[in-house]
Amino acid sequence: MPADPIVVLPGDLTPGGGATGQFLALANWPTQGVATEVAPLHVHHEDDEAWYVIEGALRFRLADRELVAPAGSTVLVPAGVPHTFGNAGPAPSRYLLVMPTRLQEMISRLHEVDAAEHASVYEQFASQLLE
Repeated sequence: MPADPIVVLPGDLTPGGGATGQFLALANWPTQGVATEVAPLHVHHEDDEAWYVIEGALRFRLADRELVAPAGSTVLVPAGVPHTFGNAGPAPSRYLLVMPTRLQEMISRLHEVDAAEHASVYEQFASQLLE
């Protein structure tokens, strides 16, 4: 039996909020006004990942390409493409991250373990740290 649909209204998109279905997850995350990367350069071997920039701007490193995605932009990173991202600064930004539930599980696990275990966690989720 299928699960009930999830409707996320604009008022529901509070920073840190999100929704999870059977195979797909949405996360609404803010970043600080400092131009920093959220994660080291990495690759997901089996999963695509996408960002919709709600406010501010995000900076992306996609393989050997760098770009700034202002509010209203959508960036889709197919499986196999090395990438990292962060706030473009100096103002804060907010974005909606669209990912398979496997990547949501990986991110949750990364927040639970010591940084020395991160490479192992990436590998458990068909991903790899590159830096």
